[in-house]
Amino acid sequence: MKQTLRYDQLSCRLQVEGLPDVSAGQPDDAVGIITSWTLDWAGRPQLEGRKEHLVALMQVVMPYARHRISGVARRFGDATQPVDIGPAEAGEGHLLMLRSSQSDTPPLQIGLDDAELSDLVRVLDLLRMDPRLQLPLAIPVSRPLKLRDVLERTPLPQRLAAPLGGALVLALATAFALMLPQPKVPGGPVPGGAVPGARP
Repeated sequence: MKQTLRYDQLSCRLQVEGLPDVSAGQPDDAVGIITSWTLDWAGRPQLEGRKEHLVALMQVVMPYARHRISGVARRFGDATQPVDIGPAEAGEGHLLMLRSSQSDTPPLQIGLDDAELSDLVRVLDLLRMDPRLQLPLAIPVSRPLKLRDVLERTPLPQRLAAPLGGALVLALATAFALMLPQPKVPGGPVPGGAVPGARP
């Protein structure tokens, strides 16, 4: 019996249709075989495709969003893949590129703002975490970015600001301490070489 999984957010709706994999002993309400899916956006063309396209969408959108949250802007996917996403050329927003498996169909470009990207990530994450979906999707595991990945994309002046600032403060504090007068020691020598308490 065909099952329908639907996930709604403010700007988009993801609907996945499929069947339970009876050979794997899945329950009637499970989806072990995806037969079709659609993604509806307000004011944009409806997206649809096979399981491979849905998996490709998840494989680039999820890590892209994770990198953007960490302040790292880079493109995921390339011209050889059905889906890729990256920062928009204008510097604001995100550009999603979808390529059809049919050679006579031109690629579809969709510009997304931050809210629309967030809604897209949300519906994909709801699908990924839904216990009714019982098939492997080969989605990269969500892990924190490596320090090297973040540092390589941080401008050099920004990386050097903290250590140089600390060194400058230390140098100023040392110079100020050297300019302070030395405290007088009680019972020390008096001017002229005289010893206190000695008779002339």
